[in-house]
Amino acid sequence: MKSIRQVTICVFMLIGFVISAIGSPSLQIQNAMCGHKENPTGLLMKQVMFEWTLVSTQRNVTQKAYQIAVASSRESLLAGKYDVWNSGVVNSTESLLIPFGGKSLKPGERYFWKVQVWNQKNQSSGWSKGYSFVTGLFGEKDWSGAKWIGYEDLANADRVVPGLHYPLAPSLGDKCVKRPVVPYFRKAFSLKKKIARAYAFVSGLGQYELSVNGQKVGDHYLAPGWTFYDKQCLYNTYDVTGLLKQGENAVGVIVGNGFHNINRERYFKLTVAFGMPKMICRLKIVYTDGTVTSVVSGQDWKTAQSPVTFTSIYGGEDYNAQLEQSGWNRSGFNDSKWTNALLVTNPLGGLEPETDNPVKKCETINVKTISQPQKGIYLYDFGQNASGIVTLKVKGKKGQVIKLTPAELINGSHLANQNASGDPYYWSYTLKGNGVETWTPRFTYYGFRYVQVEGAVPPTESTSSGLPILENLTLVHTRNSAPSAGSFICSNTLFNRINNLIRWAIKSNMQSVMTDCPHREKLGWLEQDHLMGASIHYNYDLHLLYKKIVGDMIGAQTPDGLVPDIAPEYVAFDGGFRDSPEWGSSAVILPWMIYEWYGDKEAIQEAYPMMKKYVAYLESKSDHHILSYGLGDWFDYGPGSPGEAQLTPKSLTATAIYYYDVSLLQKMALVLNDAPEAAQLQSLAEEIKTAFNAKFFNADTRVYSTGSQTAMAMPLCVGLVDESYRKEIVHNLAESIRKDGKKLTAGDVGYHYLVQALDEGGESQLLYEMNFRDDVPGYGYQLKKGATALTESWPALEEVSNNHLMLGHLMEWLYSGLAGISQTESSIAYKEIVVRPEPVGDITSAKGSYLSAYGPITSEWKKSAGVFDLKVNIPVNTTAKIFLPAQENASVSEDGISIAQRKDMKLLGYENGKLIVSVGSGIYHFVVK
Repeated sequence: MKSIRQVTICVFMLIGFVISAIGSPSLQIQNAMCGHKENPTGLLMKQVMFEWTLVSTQRNVTQKAYQIAVASSRESLLAGKYDVWNSGVVNSTESLLIPFGGKSLKPGERYFWKVQVWNQKNQSSGWSKGYSFVTGLFGEKDWSGAKWIGYEDLANADRVVPGLHYPLAPSLGDKCVKRPVVPYFRKAFSLKKKIARAYAFVSGLGQYELSVNGQKVGDHYLAPGWTFYDKQCLYNTYDVTGLLKQGENAVGVIVGNGFHNINRERYFKLTVAFGMPKMICRLKIVYTDGTVTSVVSGQDWKTAQSPVTFTSIYGGEDYNAQLEQSGWNRSGFNDSKWTNALLVTNPLGGLEPETDNPVKKCETINVKTISQPQKGIYLYDFGQNASGIVTLKVKGKKGQVIKLTPAELINGSHLANQNASGDPYYWSYTLKGNGVETWTPRFTYYGFRYVQVEGAVPPTESTSSGLPILENLTLVHTRNSAPSAGSFICSNTLFNRINNLIRWAIKSNMQSVMTDCPHREKLGWLEQDHLMGASIHYNYDLHLLYKKIVGDMIGAQTPDGLVPDIAPEYVAFDGGFRDSPEWGSSAVILPWMIYEWYGDKEAIQEAYPMMKKYVAYLESKSDHHILSYGLGDWFDYGPGSPGEAQLTPKSLTATAIYYYDVSLLQKMALVLNDAPEAAQLQSLAEEIKTAFNAKFFNADTRVYSTGSQTAMAMPLCVGLVDESYRKEIVHNLAESIRKDGKKLTAGDVGYHYLVQALDEGGESQLLYEMNFRDDVPGYGYQLKKGATALTESWPALEEVSNNHLMLGHLMEWLYSGLAGISQTESSIAYKEIVVRPEPVGDITSAKGSYLSAYGPITSEWKKSAGVFDLKVNIPVNTTAKIFLPAQENASVSEDGISIAQRKDMKLLGYENGKLIVSVGSGIYHFVVK
């Protein structure tokens, strides 16, 4: 006999099915994803997690229940035959990262799914459209005998792992001197039956391009993402059904070096040799009769040298079009002069699917001006400093060579200046002399605004020189293809330009890791990941990239618990450049950020052993709970040259971040229900706090240490200040800045906390005044000097990078302060939103948007003649606190009705000149008079 609960569920499902046949226009599903992507390929079982956002024409809508259905075919899904998994109706408000709960999935298969939800009024969304996902290969056996193959192999004695910093390279003797051959690989094969579906699973180290029947597969650039190859190697999964045909076919692969092999030629930040270029591939083909065949890499594949005669992630790329072999990646090509591929040494790291958004060619920038600084040399100015490559179109004679030298600055002679960005780096192209030729580098990139051209002339110049005609040259901006998450604009032109300045540094350094600069380093320096994290996440969805970085840190952690300053750690630097607590602490802070922003508990679970080990490492390095080593507040603005901290003791920033690590880990222990660990961490945190304040805090003056911007702000933000002192410390911090002429002095570490402390302390007006200027080093000063991307130093020094990620922390305030979008301290994934705009200075309007895990949040305000007008959008399944600038005698209305008469919101009272209103989801229009 059925229980009452079972009967209730059946009735509810029946009602739901009837409603869902029609669906409610007031509740709709948008942005349904699996593995945090729409229709992803290459998922492991644990990555099959479902999420969706909802939209509604009504207010105060919450999800009450959901149902997920998964089928083995699109036809079955449409017919309601859920032969893989039917969750049934689940009473839950959860819409984020719902784990797959069905039977085991098969490797290399496509599955189809959909979802429907009900709101608190039992209104149904109806079924969403159908989505799909393709599983990856779960283990070595799933590669069906595919082998790693190469054109040449590297003897174990010639490996250089870890790498060496370039000043130490001469100690290697002859190692890493030879240019690795950039090889072609091809395999011709015949398919006898009609094809139902086909998938390619492929990796090429360092990077590869795959083609099927002459067509490039996918739009990835520098695939797969770079890792420490002795720990982990990534592969990609592609649907190639539409590229194969019954009959004769061919697959082609070209493989470059990337970070897998960096030889000692031209510029190199480091030299490393995991091996020579190699690849592995399996094509899985399913016929319409259900039978399966595979094409796998092995010695029966053919290989030859490609026209790429040199490539280096740090040094550039050379291409000789005379060496092209037309049709090399198509069937019918005569490869009799090619050699059989070698079975080469397997990488030590295991193969895992790449789940991050790939690097892609995301934008094209046309040249703005062309000048001729010297005879035979032309300078192309694209007007924007960006990461990327070029595409050239040229016409000339066979054997003529064009040299292209990119640079972010020019010198006094108006020639390319690579002094601070890695010299020499260039691209060269040798013509085949066959009409208009087009070329784009494949396996490298740089940060540049200018390109110095030698060996060719623009089409406007005379052809009497006999040089090739460079018909067109474009800058192709390459970056991680993480989806855009936000936008900001305001009435102040300078702040809009600052926003654009910082955004270009973010875009240029979003690669397979968050790099510090797109030219000289290209390394994943870790401090910026957490310090700039809030700024970046307002602009781009960082979920998958940050999970990848967490994996890099897990792989980089040493046996004693150290997480080095860079990950992947291709080279071990010395001193604070390897072990600085403010850098390694990303190991603890990033998993928390991923959870806080996206609700991903798995990020904490996977990183938990690493985090515990790192905190124990810091504890072992402390002296009575004080840490006294590292780089400190890197590049703060003081009397000396920028570098290690000048104005703030290193022990203050190191110990403060240590305390913050322990506090966050205690929170995460509670999330994972590890109560004993949480209790120990809470005790340790209290001891560190006591020791910190005893050493650095002057209770009489209410000043920390030297009283620098960093020394005062950092304790406020990480929880080291007793609440009874907080207001006075914020006041003293603000007054000290005013007395110092409102100048920026905090550096890479401290400025993040300064922005946060002033924003949270009610000092947004001061933040405005510090940054609405160009007469002292800062953002306006950089723009005044001609910067188009954020520079490494506050004064935009030419001798350091002029496209650098750090120091862009004001971006966070543009969203959380001016636009006013944030979340409550206890909120996860913006479930409890805060909208607290700050109408400061001469700013009369601002608009910000952020695509949270629950949907878009928008805040748009304007003020004029005593009237403040605010429009907000709050996503379904969330709530918000709206802070309106209003005194108690102000007239406040929403949608034309006095706010006191509104029944769909709650007034929470006044605080610091603001009326606080609690609302549910919906679109709201407030007017304060």
